[in-house]
Amino acid sequence: MFPWNLFPINKDTKNMMQQMKPEEIQKYVQGMVGKMFPPNMEGMHTPPTFKNNFSDATVSHSPPNQIIETMVFETHDFVFVRIAMKQEDWINKLKLYHTSNHVIIENIPEDSDQHKVVLPAIVKKKGATARLKDGMLEVRIPKNNDLQFSEIDVTENY
Repeated sequence: MFPWNLFPINKDTKNMMQQMKPEEIQKYVQGMVGKMFPPNMEGMHTPPTFKNNFSDATVSHSPPNQIIETMVFETHDFVFVRIAMKQEDWINKLKLYHTSNHVIIENIPEDSDQHKVVLPAIVKKKGATARLKDGMLEVRIPKNNDLQFSEIDVTENY
């Protein structure tokens, strides 16, 4: 039998919750959530601050004020990387490469800069295209549908 009387919810708690104002309930809930999470996770329970605590998929080797804006998404057949081209001369000095799981952007904004964008899926070696329209460079890379899989033998250690 489960010991239900060990829970903090009892008749007194029910009466207290009925008499509380919405502001007090909000304060109570925030206090309980604060006790559940460690102090180093403070501020991570709301989506905007949660998003800001993690870096984007862009890894940059340049100073933080010169990070280029990228957006990565995938469809059933392709992975798309959109790069904001803030200056018109960037397209002339841009060097663009890709591996099976990264897009590498070189020479923007400065000649020695390199940015790596992690892709959400494995892509094919050939077939990538890039188009510039309205200050946005869109790179389209076909996904690699690897249907080969190998069985892994699981053994039990004694």
